[in-house]
Amino acid sequence: MLSTKDLTDDWVLRVGVPDGTAPQDVELWTVPATVPGSVHTDLLAQDLIADPYLDRNEDQQHWIGRSTWEYRTTFQGVADGTRHELAFDGLDTVASIEVNGTHVASTANMHREYRFDVTHLVRSGANDLVVVFGSAYDYAEQVRRTLGDRPNVYPEPFQYIRKMASNFGWDWGPTLVTAGIWKMVRLETWTTARLGGVRPFVRIDGADGVVEVHVEVERAPGTGGQLVLDVEVAGVRATATLAPGATQAVVEVRVPDVDVWWPLGYGDQPLYNLTVGLGSGDAELDVWTRRIGFRTVELQVEPDDAGTSFAIVVNGESVFVRGANWIPDDCFVARVGADRYRTRVDQAVGANINLLRIWGGGIYEKDEFYDACDEAGVLVWQDFLFACAAYPEGEPLRSEVEGEARDNVRRLMPHPSLVLWNGNNENIWGFEDWDWKEPLAGRDWGGGYYFDLLPEIVAEIDPTRPYWPGSPYSGSADLHPNDPNHGNHHSWEVWNRQDYATYADDRPRFVSEFGFQGPPQWATIERSVHDQPLAIDSPGMLHHQRADDGNGKLARGMAPHLPEPHDVEEWHYLTQLNQARAVTFAIEHYRALWPHCMGSIVWQLNDCWPVTSWAAIDGDGRRKPLWYALRRVYDDRLVVVHPSDGGGLEVVVVNDAPHPWTGDLVVERMALDGTVLDRFTVAVDASARASVQVALPPAVARAVDEAGEVLVATLGDRRAVRPFAEDVALRLVDPGLRTVVRETKEGVAVEVHATGFARDLVLAADRVAPGAEVDDQLVTLLPGESHTFHVRTTVAADDPRWYGAHVLFCVNDVKVSHVVG
Repeated sequence: MLSTKDLTDDWVLRVGVPDGTAPQDVELWTVPATVPGSVHTDLLAQDLIADPYLDRNEDQQHWIGRSTWEYRTTFQGVADGTRHELAFDGLDTVASIEVNGTHVASTANMHREYRFDVTHLVRSGANDLVVVFGSAYDYAEQVRRTLGDRPNVYPEPFQYIRKMASNFGWDWGPTLVTAGIWKMVRLETWTTARLGGVRPFVRIDGADGVVEVHVEVERAPGTGGQLVLDVEVAGVRATATLAPGATQAVVEVRVPDVDVWWPLGYGDQPLYNLTVGLGSGDAELDVWTRRIGFRTVELQVEPDDAGTSFAIVVNGESVFVRGANWIPDDCFVARVGADRYRTRVDQAVGANINLLRIWGGGIYEKDEFYDACDEAGVLVWQDFLFACAAYPEGEPLRSEVEGEARDNVRRLMPHPSLVLWNGNNENIWGFEDWDWKEPLAGRDWGGGYYFDLLPEIVAEIDPTRPYWPGSPYSGSADLHPNDPNHGNHHSWEVWNRQDYATYADDRPRFVSEFGFQGPPQWATIERSVHDQPLAIDSPGMLHHQRADDGNGKLARGMAPHLPEPHDVEEWHYLTQLNQARAVTFAIEHYRALWPHCMGSIVWQLNDCWPVTSWAAIDGDGRRKPLWYALRRVYDDRLVVVHPSDGGGLEVVVVNDAPHPWTGDLVVERMALDGTVLDRFTVAVDASARASVQVALPPAVARAVDEAGEVLVATLGDRRAVRPFAEDVALRLVDPGLRTVVRETKEGVAVEVHATGFARDLVLAADRVAPGAEVDDQLVTLLPGESHTFHVRTTVAADDPRWYGAHVLFCVNDVKVSHVVG
């Protein structure tokens, strides 16, 4: 039976060749190394570097990525004539491996798995294992000299090395070029044969689930006897015999009356253990176990009168994608494990997100991420790892790209949550629109990967899943790659140049990127930036804003909608609010277009460090107001007040639930003091997975006094409040808030009563205690209404901080402060 020895203990780290800007005593540093881990985190654990996430510490640490580093350990071996293989699940990135002073191999790809035969090197007793990591910069710059310079969006050589691109910095991330053994390493010992690869092709045939298991076997030299494969799933077994010398087989198992795996909101997520055993005679040689789910998936791309559709279809049902883009959750990816993955996936589910897109500038995530998505029913769109650059297609990169694609397609294909392979992020669009063609002068730029190599690999290894060449991509070389009428679309004009109201000008078929920035939570800022005084443009705050003219775009994006802030506290509230408002406006528009539009994937769910960004969950894992807005706008049932094609207003009742939604829709035109000026009531019957448009009569849809009136549309327990003027022009006054705080089992309840109209009330519980979590945000109260915020915290109800400045805040407070000022 194959045996495994984890080689994760007793590693030490030291610098090999330091960069010229390294500290003078760096060659004296010899520190314990954590495996899996990275150089940065090992140095941080020994207080040899400051936390690069705080203040501007990152700027003093670029030497780490330009230095050479040595990892060393000793393991006990037995030289008994069996086969010994050294297996690395992930090496970051330019590595040279030695066993007992003998060179074993060199690697240059963070995204590949490696296995080396070291039978001839392993001896009884102590064995020395050394992994030396060269500078990723040196390697990338040498490849650039060999293959020629090509354009990209950042002045870093990330497209010349198969490494996490965002390590080199992005418009939301720091430049922290890592090195290290970032996944597990082990010594595997076996005789006769082992399982080399298992690929389950899963389908549904009537009421039955069918899994066709493709197995590859590695035989030890000189052992060509008969082997037996035993496959079991859901109590059903099948066997196959491999003739002497044979190394491949296909075994089919049919499960009657199988329980079908469904996406979140469409049904349950039953998972079955699939076990493949390899034996010889009575001896069990190896075993492989994964969980699978029985479901079908297709990408529906069909021409119609409006363009070309783009819809993900699971088990024959078209799914409106309520998605978010995912970036690496930490710059130091070895720190992200099962618990953090499950927390983030739970947060996604809490925001009613049913799909996460793994963005092409990060990593193929660890198995634990996909496990969590399998269990939760969250669909996964997986980019191949190419982003925002022209990528060379020559050697040594082409072989590395093919190797990593084969490794990861094979590794991830058992997961039912994985529904789409996508060739790249924005590179086809970049080739067309970003002035790349002239500097490329006819040289390759990555198109051969996206249109030839990658689809061929998917068709060979994982033919049950769809492949799409890029995000965005229109589906045809005859069309602009980011045409909103065809395929999938990225909408970035709003953030970069336009007011968010212009989202309504497009009728896209599917939007796989759009978004708006906002700062992290206040407690996250306080932990990570220590400027005195703290200001919007103080040095630390600017360091944690990576977007080009980010603060300028925040100000220009806010100006048509909200009052100008007086100070950093008001700026923090208003920019977070404007982020939530902009994204809400976009998603309401896209959902109102359903089924013409079949999905929205907001940029982005998460952050990798504390930063002002497009994320809904900040770098410390705190939920920003955007998260609460997503929970509301991605709900199964939604009421949207929307401009009608005729120039008036309509209410769109969106029912993405499995049951009909019926009731009386009540629409009121109301003065800010609560007086109902006009009312319209109509019975609504929205079928399951359908929407209904209700045109509003002019008496309700048109204000007499735009600055003093709002429209309130209510159906059951869902409500939409739409002022007739932007908040900057709305006559908001002191809402007369009264607050009562009382103890609960999990913390406190903060009951807020408003005597006047209170616009987008926020309870900033993290200002009271960094660990406090509130259940709701962005609550608009009509005159006479109350709302109770429930806070999970250890702070007592009688603590005066609950009544402190900026803890309970709404737009009215800013307006009133302007009047007073």
